[in-house]
Amino acid sequence: MARTRHDQAAARAVGIGLAILLGAFLLTTCSGLLWPAHPRDLTGAHAGDPLKPWFEQLASGRGLCCSFADGVSVQDVDWDTACGSDQLGKAACHYRVRIDREWFDVPETALVTEPNRFGPAVVWPFTDTGGNVQIRCFMPGALT
Repeated sequence: MARTRHDQAAARAVGIGLAILLGAFLLTTCSGLLWPAHPRDLTGAHAGDPLKPWFEQLASGRGLCCSFADGVSVQDVDWDTACGSDQLGKAACHYRVRIDREWFDVPETALVTEPNRFGPAVVWPFTDTGGNVQIRCFMPGALT
């Protein structure tokens, strides 16, 4: 059965409405794509932690990382460095992290450059609108 122009317009309006709602949701969550979001600790589990203020100010080139409640502690076997050559043939290294049994290269813009006071490596992953895992921030372990 062929769609009428009215049906097509209605479907387009629903799609636009859903896109607006999704965009508003992403902009208000810590893992939002476009705006640095404010740290959150919905359960209050980290309220008394002396490192809480430090976690809340951590940032990468992609903006605030948010609080530790949004990050994931990474075991030593689940992150490393990979080295190769850049486009000019110079040696270049970058971090990699395993998320859900899959290795992801950490973009240089996602790297937290200040010293790690927590100890273990921490990654702040999120899923973009296309369903792809992205890394908002990555902080290497303290002994690196």
